[in-house]
Amino acid sequence: MATFSYTVRDGSGQTRTGTSEAENAEVLRRRLQEQGFTVSDISQTAGAKKRSGGGWGRVKLADLSVFCRQFSTMIDAGVSLVRSLDVLGEQTQNPKLRRIILDIQQEVEAGQTLSKAMTKYPKTFNNLFIGLIRAGEVGGVLEEALQRLSGFLEKDMELRRKVKAAMTYPVIVIVVAVGIVVGLTTFIVPKFVELFRDLGVKELPAMTQILVDFSDFLKNRWWMGLIIIVVSYLALKYFGTTRIGRRVIDRVKLKVPVFGKLHHKIALARFSRTLGTLLVSGVPILQALETVAGTVGNGIIAEAVMQARARIREGDRINDPLQKSGMFPPMVVHMISIGEESGALDTMLSKIAEFYEQEVDATLQSLTSAIEPVLIVLLGFCVGFIVIAMFMPLIQVIQNLTSGPGDDSMAGASE
Repeated sequence: MATFSYTVRDGSGQTRTGTSEAENAEVLRRRLQEQGFTVSDISQTAGAKKRSGGGWGRVKLADLSVFCRQFSTMIDAGVSLVRSLDVLGEQTQNPKLRRIILDIQQEVEAGQTLSKAMTKYPKTFNNLFIGLIRAGEVGGVLEEALQRLSGFLEKDMELRRKVKAAMTYPVIVIVVAVGIVVGLTTFIVPKFVELFRDLGVKELPAMTQILVDFSDFLKNRWWMGLIIIVVSYLALKYFGTTRIGRRVIDRVKLKVPVFGKLHHKIALARFSRTLGTLLVSGVPILQALETVAGTVGNGIIAEAVMQARARIREGDRINDPLQKSGMFPPMVVHMISIGEESGALDTMLSKIAEFYEQEVDATLQSLTSAIEPVLIVLLGFCVGFIVIAMFMPLIQVIQNLTSGPGDDSMAGASE
């Protein structure tokens, strides 16, 4: 890849100059001519310049959704594939996506198919993305495939936004609670310990001693806690990269109280939405199920999907293996069976996806309502424990002071 400077004239006769990367000068000349410019001069620059942004960062779902929507509009308007990619690459705000689009544009210009060129970037374009693009290319309906992709990404973004919004308040409360507890035990508790020593308290109550030990740990051995947290996180992350680890973690996600049902509903909504989008785009059922297994977000459910795919290849209907897996509720199985019998499986899958997206929304609302008082009570318990633990020695000192003079007078009267 080389960098060239060019001089062109537009339709009004005005002269423009600029720089661009291309495999060679002829490729750049054809690209500029397709954009409607008259090329006056192209020359290679002395050093290759890196594109703005250098491709760092990540490509968000919102960027991909806008890219698909604009791409579909341009293709539907009759703009050539190469020129559409060139325009989209220049106007996108994400530097990494810009670099990817312009590289794909050069691959397509060199004779590669769009779906094949996208396979170079699996972290940006997943199997679902590439599968729909390939189906659109084969069927000659690329603009429809891009529209469906944009709609799918928008639905996925909406689902993720609801989950993040529901978790925002609990996370804030937990962070505040941890900050209050750490602040009290680090700065306030040592002051009380010094006061107890000045008052001559030799033996602290059990609650107070536990709090003092915890305070000493945070002040003097905080690095040990940090090491334990980091090592535990890295060990769990490594465990999640193994085959057994992924299965254990995915199964725990489905079985954990409260959140397990929420995760299951999210996975079912994604399964239905993805499979329905692929089928309505003309992707064969076996290829669609393989793609769904890679995008459903849970290894246990993905394994059930792949087992269903194997049974379908042998001639079974789709609903039977899904029912036997135990991962799909009876309602889902029956609706899929009805859709398969009536020839409207994609429509039924869309209805299932809408149902579970509404279920996720309702579950999130009820979960948020239930978590709020629990977190407030937990925060009150932590603060209350600290307050009681700090005042117990003071109460003991006051009792000793009040009982001391009475005991002495009684002793003198007996003599």
